Amino acid sequence: MTEAEVKELFIQTGAIMEGHFLLTSGLHSPMYVEKFQVLQHPKHTESLCKALADKFADQNIEVVVGPVTGGILLAHEVGKALGTRAIFTEREDGKMTFRRGFKLAKGERVLIVEDIVTTGGSVKEVVDAVKAQGGIPVGIGMLVNRSGGKVDFGGVPYQALLNLTVTTYKPEACPLCQAGEPMTKRGSRNLNK
Repeated sequence: MTEAEVKELFIQTGAIMEGHFLLTSGLHSPMYVEKFQVLQHPKHTESLCKALADKFADQNIEVVVGPVTGGILLAHEVGKALGTRAIFTEREDGKMTFRRGFKLAKGERVLIVEDIVTTGGSVKEVVDAVKAQGGIPVGIGMLVNRSGGKVDFGGVPYQALLNLTVTTYKPEACPLCQAGEPMTKRGSRNLNK
């Protein structure tokens, strides 16, 4: 699946949205990618995750980990494509952690998957959780990297199916706010509309 094909799929399903958005990171943006518009279609999810798995097929992955919520679907489908186990992290007392009895063996080779990355904060938390259990994060796969190439995961290599350079603003410097544009809160930690 080429990057152009991935972008077209996101456009066709209405996953790429324009307006004035408050992102999970706290930044504002004129574009939002609503992954669940594409992930609600199991065939699309399967195709995207197979393409993501193909990027890491030669890395001897033993387990795929994704953060709750979208990462659960991705971890499951990428794990299925790679023939591995699939688990997820979730927040407990504000910290990303493994719950539900999920464990990593010391030295277990881990692929971390995420849906949309802007600042990479959640992925960095998953990397820390994996390392805390003795796992080795060997790669990070993303559906969409909207960081403009600015993310750094402490040397863990990453690949995305779709790379977008999307303008983001700190709230105090947002021209959309200054123009009085109504804002929509989006993201897993904001109130969705």
